[in-house]
Amino acid sequence: MQKKASETVQYTASAGSPVIGTVSRRILCQDGLFFKDIDGSGNVTAVNDWRKSPQERAEAYVKILTPEEKMGQLFISQARMGIYAHTPNPLYAQRGIPAEPKTDETGLLDEAEFQMKSIFGSQILPGTTDAIQKLWQRYFILRDNPAPNDLADWINQLQATAEACPHFVPALVLSNSRNENGELVFGMNDAAGVFAAWPGTLGIAAAVLGDGIHITDEWADCIRREWDAVGMKKGYMYMADVLTDPRWQRSYGTFGEDPALISEILEHIIPRIQGSDEGVTSDGIALTIKHFPGGGARENGFDPHYQAGQWNVYPTKGSLETYHLPPFQKAVDCNAASIMPYYAKPAAGKSAPQTDRNGASMEMQPYGFAYNEPFIGKLLREQMGFTGYINSDTGILHNMAWGVEQLDLPERVGFAVNHTGTDIISGMPDVELAKEAYARASNGYYETHPIPDGFTKEDLTLTDAALDQAVTRTLTSLFQLGVFENPYRDPENAVKAVAAPADWANAADAHRKSVVLLKNDGTLPLSSGKKVYAEAFCKQSENAAAATKALRELLGGMALTDDPSQADYALLMLTPSSGEYFSATPGYLELDICDGKIVCNVDEEGRPAAETHLETTLSGANRIPEIADAVHAHGGKVIAHVNVTLPWMLGNVEPYADALTVGFDTFSDAVLDILLGRFAPSGKLPVTLPRNDQVLAVDQNGVCISPNDVPGYAKDRYMPDSLKDENGRAYAYRDSAGNYYELNFGLTY
Repeated sequence: MQKKASETVQYTASAGSPVIGTVSRRILCQDGLFFKDIDGSGNVTAVNDWRKSPQERAEAYVKILTPEEKMGQLFISQARMGIYAHTPNPLYAQRGIPAEPKTDETGLLDEAEFQMKSIFGSQILPGTTDAIQKLWQRYFILRDNPAPNDLADWINQLQATAEACPHFVPALVLSNSRNENGELVFGMNDAAGVFAAWPGTLGIAAAVLGDGIHITDEWADCIRREWDAVGMKKGYMYMADVLTDPRWQRSYGTFGEDPALISEILEHIIPRIQGSDEGVTSDGIALTIKHFPGGGARENGFDPHYQAGQWNVYPTKGSLETYHLPPFQKAVDCNAASIMPYYAKPAAGKSAPQTDRNGASMEMQPYGFAYNEPFIGKLLREQMGFTGYINSDTGILHNMAWGVEQLDLPERVGFAVNHTGTDIISGMPDVELAKEAYARASNGYYETHPIPDGFTKEDLTLTDAALDQAVTRTLTSLFQLGVFENPYRDPENAVKAVAAPADWANAADAHRKSVVLLKNDGTLPLSSGKKVYAEAFCKQSENAAAATKALRELLGGMALTDDPSQADYALLMLTPSSGEYFSATPGYLELDICDGKIVCNVDEEGRPAAETHLETTLSGANRIPEIADAVHAHGGKVIAHVNVTLPWMLGNVEPYADALTVGFDTFSDAVLDILLGRFAPSGKLPVTLPRNDQVLAVDQNGVCISPNDVPGYAKDRYMPDSLKDENGRAYAYRDSAGNYYELNFGLTY
């Protein structure tokens, strides 16, 4: 078996020179300093000279690289590891295994070619070496969850393969976030549990509200160290989206509903993860902040991964400027490496007047934001001052090409890159489409083919100027990251970095601090020597059985009973779930904690329909009152804990609970630390929990009674007086103690 790159890499360093790591490139020496022969010239050119600025080096390199080499760098596609070549990854829909799995001689690179289907489209993935050396791809998104040493070994092998090309451009492996606990979801939470696992991002926000912003500093430092140690230098993270419609499936990936809090968190984590206030550094990780100009402005929660959610709606005058843009401005000010536009397109017909950063009327062209020049070129770049690169969301050319369906695939490439200034298109290895878009600029294609109405040839073809602009931006980031000089990492050091006790301890502390105490009549903390009935509830009943078993094991030191009527305490751990991430529900996403609830369907326009269906977010939810009655009958108490991944309505839980806590993908042992009095609760709600179905009602025209584009804490300004209580409040849930479950609420003891 051939030796791995990790075993053959050579390092060169001297005073005044950065460490240079290489498997096969020449090392140049000039004036006692060492340089890597990146461009293959054998000279210390502007490209090879690390003393020059990253932008100078990038501008020099685009003049040397061929159009084919540059076009390969326009795309991000799925990465495949050789160690999984014989094993299908359950996160990949219909991934399958090639008839003859094939790896390179190290066993690290998957060299088979096969077709893969996902919600983003169908694609033929080439073998890894062909992708790097023939298609000149350099950006790969990893969805597997390998051990740190395997990950470092694999990335090192990618770099050695890239070094074998006449012109060296390092491979950049990227991923969605890996440092938060949560359910694994393809395209969002692809991996968890290997890197130090913190609570979900809503939990980070809850902990910050209760204990201070220092939590984000510890979290960000942990991310930077772990990712850099394995050589993974780019993250699709984090979300600057303000949660305004609570039925958005991606609510759990946000930092909540407060633009000021989100901005403060970004102000702390971006420089710490990237390495400096000025941008990425050689020990930093390039961040892709998403989803510009804010994915929270959903039309009644519909997500743009499917057709019903293709619009961003702004029914409230000035909401874009007031609520959605401020966190992205903070990301720009903190020099985020890249920004990801959302799939959706702005809905002028469903929106009140919106203004840009100059106070002028915002132009609402009906194109997905990666194709939307008024939002990307004018608003984000010219007015907000963004100088990094635009990284599209996955699948904009194929299944989520909202607003440009009339264009063929090469035209979509040209329109995104040439017209809008999108620099990387994520999802598939669509290099051949770029080549066709490039050829059409000069081969007379439009002399025999009509130009789609409303477009020009210049809009739809890929020019050298647009290609150079895009690649200059992305190369600049690569030079800043230091991966031209040394893209290699030590697998043994990767293991140590990911296992650092301090990071895991800080993560565990954040879990405890993320728990929010909403209600307590003196029940908590639990007294010892009492009988406890413990049960976990999930959407899937089979998951509930396993979760109950695990819960009872955590309570092993207490007196447990299987009969609620004999219990002093009933401890109910509730993990509701609603809808499917990448597909529309028959109706609106259900936020009630319910089992078999009759709800309306929606028609093709997203309006309520006469037909109905049943929704279950928590199997066995109807048993909660029965358990409570059995416990309360002899003076016992009910403690409920709810995992908040969406802003749940708690009307079927809170009235039966004497004590109530919520967490955000929080570890069960951290919750028990709160309930048993080992840790005083400090978390605060980062979102407002809606009162009931009335405050989310959608009329016959598809208009919600609480505006989709306004965060929960501000919705009462727009609610009808008929829904308001004696305090003028309508939207937030109000419990039996008179407390409103709104932004920044939380009790302690």
